[in-house]
Amino acid sequence: MILSGPWKLQHFDVGEKPPLELAAPGLDDRFWIEAGVPGDVHSALLERGIIEPPYFGHNDAKCRWIERKEWWYRTTFELDAVPGEEGERIELVFEGLDTFAAIFVNGHEIGLASNMFRRYPFDITRIVHEGRNTVAIRFDPLELHYRDKERFEWSSYTKERPWIRKAAMNFGWDWGPRVVTAGIWGPVRLERRRRAKLTGVYAATLSASAEEAVIRVKAEAEAFRSGTKAVAVARLIDAERNEVASVELPVLESAEAEAAGGQAALRQAFPRAFRTQGAASAELRIAMPRRWWTHDLGEPYLYSLEVTLVVGGEEVDRYQQSFGIRTLDLSLQDPDGNPSFAFILNGIKVYAKGANWIPADHLIGSIPESTYRELVELAVEGQMNMLRVWAGGIYEKDVFYEECDRRGVLVWQDFAFANALFPDFNRDFMDNVRQEIVDNVKRLRNRASLALWCGNNEIDWLYDMKAAAGDITGPFFGETIYHELIPGLLAELDPHRSYWPSSPYGAQEGYDANDPNHGDRHNWQVWHGSVYPRMQGEKPLLDYSIEGVTFKNFKQDFALFSSEFGMHASANRYTLEKNIPEGQFTWGSAEMAYRNKDTNHRKGILLMEGYTGIPRDIEEYLNFSMLTQAEGLKYGIEHFRRHRHRNSGALVWQLNDSWPGTSWSMIDYERLPKASYYYGKTFFHPVLLSLEHEPGEPLRVWVVNDTLEPLEGTVTLTVHPLSLGGVVAAERQVSFAVQVPPQTALPLGSLGEAEALAGLAPEEVLVELSATGFAAPANHYYLRDPKELRLPVAELDVQVDEAEQTVTVTASGRSVARLVKLELPLGGVRFSDNYFDLLPGEQRTVHLRHPEGRPLPWAALRVGALNAGTQPGIRC
Repeated sequence: MILSGPWKLQHFDVGEKPPLELAAPGLDDRFWIEAGVPGDVHSALLERGIIEPPYFGHNDAKCRWIERKEWWYRTTFELDAVPGEEGERIELVFEGLDTFAAIFVNGHEIGLASNMFRRYPFDITRIVHEGRNTVAIRFDPLELHYRDKERFEWSSYTKERPWIRKAAMNFGWDWGPRVVTAGIWGPVRLERRRRAKLTGVYAATLSASAEEAVIRVKAEAEAFRSGTKAVAVARLIDAERNEVASVELPVLESAEAEAAGGQAALRQAFPRAFRTQGAASAELRIAMPRRWWTHDLGEPYLYSLEVTLVVGGEEVDRYQQSFGIRTLDLSLQDPDGNPSFAFILNGIKVYAKGANWIPADHLIGSIPESTYRELVELAVEGQMNMLRVWAGGIYEKDVFYEECDRRGVLVWQDFAFANALFPDFNRDFMDNVRQEIVDNVKRLRNRASLALWCGNNEIDWLYDMKAAAGDITGPFFGETIYHELIPGLLAELDPHRSYWPSSPYGAQEGYDANDPNHGDRHNWQVWHGSVYPRMQGEKPLLDYSIEGVTFKNFKQDFALFSSEFGMHASANRYTLEKNIPEGQFTWGSAEMAYRNKDTNHRKGILLMEGYTGIPRDIEEYLNFSMLTQAEGLKYGIEHFRRHRHRNSGALVWQLNDSWPGTSWSMIDYERLPKASYYYGKTFFHPVLLSLEHEPGEPLRVWVVNDTLEPLEGTVTLTVHPLSLGGVVAAERQVSFAVQVPPQTALPLGSLGEAEALAGLAPEEVLVELSATGFAAPANHYYLRDPKELRLPVAELDVQVDEAEQTVTVTASGRSVARLVKLELPLGGVRFSDNYFDLLPGEQRTVHLRHPEGRPLPWAALRVGALNAGTQPGIRC
């Protein structure tokens, strides 16, 4: 039974009412607030109009009172009959409580919760009765649980969170506000079972060739009384519902075996005191298996793993989950013995292309499943094959992993420890963390998409930097968690998956943990101005200058795996206008500044100053920041991919947003992609045509082939004038024959800059790379930065076909149209393309749709370009 409501909600001052009064079954709660479960307090108050939208203006500050109150949830459920025999149990299971809670059933306190990330099952067999039963939950203000605790020298953004097992980003981060939530953020269920239950199922692919796969299946079970015998039957079912393999696992042995320790008399006299636990494992062999691949390398084929627990011929419990047959390893050494950091899927090296994932909203419990599906779908459409679940959020909801399994996206999973010291010397804290790890590993370990467990975000690296700077003078509190507790538990619970203690991590002797020659790397020279290389123990330096923060520094980075890097861009117009008070949507306003939670706003200005020039108004800010992020990510990722013999992955910081702000995201809070996302359809494409060039240097042409097939054909480099002028200018074309082996980056040749320009100035041209003989998107380049280009005014012709839901844009003048942008005042709208360039006379038809089928506000369509005013659409 899912206890989805109706739930009632009310707040009190701490100690205002006795707990047993508020938990009493007969309490009159008719006039309490109705609340959704799963959900959170903020969402319930917002839905009832008690608080204003927390993301509008400065309203988040108006909501701070919520975190200082005691919050109570109440609901009821009906039982037709209570357990009628000793071998029957009823459990009340909470999949997510945020964060410190006391749980009552029929006025009895059944237990406490102290960790947002844990699963809490409670045996309520003896306190339920026929008819109506009452559940009440008290959530404490967090201050009660940290105010008397030790404060550590380092905890980014707030000092109270190290003792609190809760999503760190709720306390505020450099891309989001402080919104400290409370409530029931996961599903609540009543589970009624007889005689025994499954307590764990683990399945791991030991080997998988085209001819045969071997899967090790382990089942764990618990009997409710001594002497119970049980068998688990594991079956693997294909997509057509055919059984391809099965095995019986004797998880609970006989009473005679239990009595071997000399406890026979006790077990016989007190059978309920000995809840027998057992486990068994065996191998499944599957002939001609269909293996699971990332979507860019093959089909993410899924079987169904079904395990039933049988006692005396009766099925008493069942486990079912999709299952992908694949082998997946993290290789730290290439075939030549050189250091590497590469994921090997079914024997094939994957070039990881993707982004870092943060919770899709600060109000985590209220995120609809459709949002998860849309964001993962956008990642796939954007040619991404890996998402890193960042440590400052949560172990994500099941729907996220289901979508990644189904769509062929690998998941790098951080444990929830980010940018702080943690009290690993405290036994209660460590016991709490231990159970958190067990709960989440057991929940996620059978996911085909799960590629890596990672111990923390940036802690090992930043501890050294902060110690060297004198900000930390004490021990590395928390180190035991990542280097002892987690790997020890994984060796028991998930031994066939790779573990990495931190990100970044992997320094050779002498260099710090962000060493490009070992492990993974975070590049924060770009944007944050970190000065590298840096030796371990060396005082960190920042260079807040145009040269210090520019994305041109990506070219000095030869990381083995780039797991974090990026730069800000504005959110889309609709996302900002919806959340900023009237008259404040202006460049330089206090409200626009409030959207940017980064610690120093100079960095974005410096980045644009060096590339586009400083914006003069909000329109230029939208365009300049979007263009800088898009071109900057293109510059860095193409560099990484050209060195794919060394670099094996590029994960942008970050994919999405948790509120409508200015951040590093490629997709804003309203699920509207920024320019960088559309650029990414090319720079993440499995086949990349790439131009390596710096002012005054030759134009070097590359092809990167991430596919499993060789490429053969021709790549053509065409130099187009930005304006045709009074006469049609001759285009300069050079062709290169292409034969590129699978999974290879290959330089095709080069052309001197002067030869390519053929008398034109470098500020007057656009260079296009295109392919024939194989499929690859065309790629555009400018030989100088935007602020140096002689970009004439462009003219656009816009034709709208509402019936077909298309917009056709033509560069109708004699000039290139730069960064053509389509805008509609509606969240979630999908554009098949956006933020693109058009050559003179070129046209492009963009298909529009809304994933929920909402009608599109065609009358409000805006189409513009960096060098053209906004044009109305002509209906046809």
